[in-house]
Amino acid sequence: ILITCNMNQRVCVEEAYILLNEYGDDRYGLEKFTDKDQKPPGSEGEDDDVEATLKKEVGDIKASTEMSLRRFQLVESGANNIVFIRTLGIEPDKLVHNILQDVYKTKKTQVILRMLPISGTCKAFLEDMKKYAETFLEPWFKVPSKGTFQIVYKSQNSSHEREVIKELGGIVCTLNSENKLDLTNPQYLVVVEIIKAVCCLSVVKDYMLKRKFNLQEVITSSKDPSQLNSKQGNGKECKLEAADKSDQNNTAEGKNNQQVPENTEVVNEGGAKPELASQATEGSKSNENDLS
Repeated sequence: ILITCNMNQRVCVEEAYILLNEYGDDRYGLEKFTDKDQKPPGSEGEDDDVEATLKKEVGDIKASTEMSLRRFQLVESGANNIVFIRTLGIEPDKLVHNILQDVYKTKKTQVILRMLPISGTCKAFLEDMKKYAETFLEPWFKVPSKGTFQIVYKSQNSSHEREVIKELGGIVCTLNSENKLDLTNPQYLVVVEIIKAVCCLSVVKDYMLKRKFNLQEVITSSKDPSQLNSKQGNGKECKLEAADKSDQNNTAEGKNNQQVPENTEVVNEGGAKPELASQATEGSKSNENDLS
């Protein structure tokens, strides 16, 4: 789960843990820690078998590691005002949806700005993103699945925005030619968030109705988000021909070269400096900040 704030990152982390644990316990029950009930070495008497002793020690180490895994775990993002919470055994999109539906009434957060469920991460190099997206996007767009879509690219550096949107849009159309581009009110919105050298991908519904997953805007909104009804716009069909890739590119770019539309800003909430390479040869660099 990607969380942004405006300064005061420590308080943001505290608020995130409180919210996530509260709704996590309510939806999935109280968190249970792994307990292998293994007795410490030597508790059953001295064992002259060295191999058996080593196995016990390895078992203790594994049990200790598993016990340290929490349902929600903070991961260092390497960027200012950006918090990344790794989840275990839950569905982030449904959990965040529940929080957004209730925060309008409860107003339980003061520091958190956006809370976006992230479904996958990869290195922020174009070739890596293309390769990962081919599999990542299948559940929503591969035959027999289909839908209208829009792609939003968020990064402090938008120099590669058009190229990324064009390539990902082409992949969506390749998965199913019946997928349609809709810049007005798409069924699915593919969010591409670049944090330093990491690309975070998410496919969400009702992006605008949920105020772009901005909790503060939901709180100050005059309408309950649960009462809003979306209207499905008319999309533009993807037309792909094997001999002409320009159609694929034009579809991905949309009516205005598929730049981020006016109602969708480029994120400038963190101090991160994204690094996006457009050549595959540069995409094999190691990523110390890889959140996946």
